[in-house]
Amino acid sequence: MSSGKSPRRRAREFIVQGLYQWQVGGQDEAAIQMQAEGVAGFDKADGELYTTLLAEARQNVEALKLELAPHIDRSWEEVSPIERCILLLGACELKLHVETPYRVIINEAIELAKTFGGTDGHKFVNGVLDKLAAVLRPTEMRKP
Repeated sequence: MSSGKSPRRRAREFIVQGLYQWQVGGQDEAAIQMQAEGVAGFDKADGELYTTLLAEARQNVEALKLELAPHIDRSWEEVSPIERCILLLGACELKLHVETPYRVIINEAIELAKTFGGTDGHKFVNGVLDKLAAVLRPTEMRKP
């Protein structure tokens, strides 16, 4: 990871990797945490954000999938695994962390999709989270 990234951006990158390990590899939280801590740059990530969001996304996965489903044009299983992880993280932040502006959450998700996702994955992630933000944060979205 490059040195120009904020601690929060680094944390989100590790969260996406952790969610991927959980969803695709079936790893538990302890194994994910141990692996992340062994990666160069983890010490520069926002550890509190990492721990909180990884746990919340995992604990609320079914509710988050229900929130996301109306905005996805295919079945959950047809969405690429990495995009599913980014969408779960974005939905978790939109729903549970109103202290973080929705634009920041969506921009971070787009950057994650550009880094880890497929060629046009960022466009898909942007479209889905934009629609979800309109539902979860209508007042905030109406502000100029």
